[in-house]
Amino acid sequence: MACAASQGPAPDPVAVLRAHRAAVHAVAFHTPSNTLLSGDADGELKVWDLVKHRPVFSSRVHTPSAGVLGIGVSSALENKILSQGRDGTVKCWQLTDSSLSRQPILTIKSESYHFCKLAVAGHAAANDEPCEDDRGGVGQVLMAMAGNDTSKIEIWDIASGQSVQLLSPKDSSVGMCMSLHMTLQSERGDPCTVVAGYEDGSVLMWDTRHAAAPLLQTKQHKEPVLSLVLDRQGTGGISGSADGQLTFFSLSYTEVRITIFSRLSDLNFLFSLK
Repeated sequence: MACAASQGPAPDPVAVLRAHRAAVHAVAFHTPSNTLLSGDADGELKVWDLVKHRPVFSSRVHTPSAGVLGIGVSSALENKILSQGRDGTVKCWQLTDSSLSRQPILTIKSESYHFCKLAVAGHAAANDEPCEDDRGGVGQVLMAMAGNDTSKIEIWDIASGQSVQLLSPKDSSVGMCMSLHMTLQSERGDPCTVVAGYEDGSVLMWDTRHAAAPLLQTKQHKEPVLSLVLDRQGTGGISGSADGQLTFFSLSYTEVRITIFSRLSDLNFLFSLK
């Protein structure tokens, strides 16, 4: 993970994409098709051609009252994508020739009403090895999302459309789950790691093989943790809070600790996760 801070002005955008008629709440790059996906508050999802900088497909995937809260992409999903509405509905779509299937191939109704975007398990290593869950199933694609109890996290099996695990903090005083990231640690026998940012500024981490309690918990911010991402190896990440502060941290699984090594606030910054 590399980070560089600068006091200079932000660079000009390479392109400005205009087509949505409502606020854009979610974007995601879909690497296999070399497209960009964007979803708005009216429930419309667009597929963008990144060369011509224009939409090549558009569809109303959620109701206007639900909107598109999150978009899930992963190498494990291949040519499928997930869309998430604020009403707790998640839909799985087939993406073919830059267009979506007419109907979702799977619909999950979790009854979770919140602002936390979903997270999908992605392979940390270069090879595409499947995740093996605690029931011995191989080849699952797992999704994490805030539960009906907004302090808890539900883990779903996308293939079956079933909830397979429920992760709970030790103390509900952390408040609502505000941000999520999920990854697979293939170097360590394919456990799935879930990291969550909470309303009180805490960051919690679970190993799904031992879901009874979080493996780590640390208070990284004074305000709610609104964004969170880990690097490809799952050894470090960045969290951002409502006070405009970014925290860069490393994870030690052997020593079971999170180490904060840099904070940025009121700066223009560049960062990359490698």
